[in-house]
Amino acid sequence: MDIENSILLEDNHLLVVNKPAGLSSLPNDGMEDVVTILKAYIKERDEKPGNVFLTPVHRLDKQVSGILVLAKTSKAVSRMNEQIREMKFKKTYVAQLTNPLPQDEGELCHHLVKRQFYADVYSSPRKFSKEAILRYRHLHDNLYEIELETGRYHQIRAQMGFVKCPIIGDQKYGAAKRKNKTIRLHHTRLHFFHPITNEEVIIDSKAPFN
Repeated sequence: MDIENSILLEDNHLLVVNKPAGLSSLPNDGMEDVVTILKAYIKERDEKPGNVFLTPVHRLDKQVSGILVLAKTSKAVSRMNEQIREMKFKKTYVAQLTNPLPQDEGELCHHLVKRQFYADVYSSPRKFSKEAILRYRHLHDNLYEIELETGRYHQIRAQMGFVKCPIIGDQKYGAAKRKNKTIRLHHTRLHFFHPITNEEVIIDSKAPFN
């Protein structure tokens, strides 16, 4: 991970980076991860004598690239989590699909049940299911811009697989596996309000496959 070129925003409260695909957000079975890398970087750069506080405020799957927001203070964590609950944390993705969706733009609405490392998708409500809604817009070829209305586990991946248009490389939801085990899904834009100043923040990150 090229840290200095990956930083999209940094101040005393937040660190926003462009996470490469194939790198976990959090420590996992001794594998290299974003949090451990960034903590070591900040500790050395700022000559911090003690532990570095750094916590992701949202999920980004290992196979997925793009914008990842980390909080540098507990106050920032709390206020960012509040924004997520109030749906003020707006995420936009781009995905390259194996097959074209039936319309150039539209909405997908399903019901998801989270399993261990997987999400089951249904057309109608089921026990323990949660509604999953996204909007999509065709860009070119099989590339789509996707805005999330809800933030469910594996939502984009699961819904695209359910409609027989899985994301390229997403073997878990119906596509052929890529050699590097990454998928063509990128968190490209994020809109939120700064947890301390309350100023509007919009961050963009171009997809490496756009």
